Amino acid sequence: MRHAALIVAVFLALQACGFHLRGEAPLPPVMAKPYVDTQDRYSPLYAALEQRLQAAGAAVAPNSADASAIINLRVDDTGRELLSVTADNKPGEYEVYYAAEFSVTKGGKELIPPKQVRLTREYGYNETAVLAKEHEEQSLRVALAEEIADLIMRRLAAL
Repeated sequence: MRHAALIVAVFLALQACGFHLRGEAPLPPVMAKPYVDTQDRYSPLYAALEQRLQAAGAAVAPNSADASAIINLRVDDTGRELLSVTADNKPGEYEVYYAAEFSVTKGGKELIPPKQVRLTREYGYNETAVLAKEHEEQSLRVALAEEIADLIMRRLAAL
């Protein structure tokens, strides 16, 4: 009983100070029906951005004519670079990167000028576990795309 009273007291104290979970940032009315203009509709970034727009209550437009604003994904690039080699001249570490450039326009007016984002993650390589390391690399690419989509959503919420 005493434990329950303590939990209730902590909960009431947090409520009294105005604490609440962050949740999704609301999008401005101009982003009610955005169109995402990209060359690759099957990239991890496009999928993550579309999912986040829908979760925030936006109805993604099927074409630019029906859109309230256009999100231009000018660059959507991912890859890996060798970071280190072992003593016997084999790959030891790789760096996975995801680069994007985006802007937002509405009726020919630029709401957000072109912004470049590049995120990287490192991972160790082991040639005896090639399939596992390929899976790890793909998971890192998806995670980086999701982080970039979150950055874009925060920028859209600030319009």
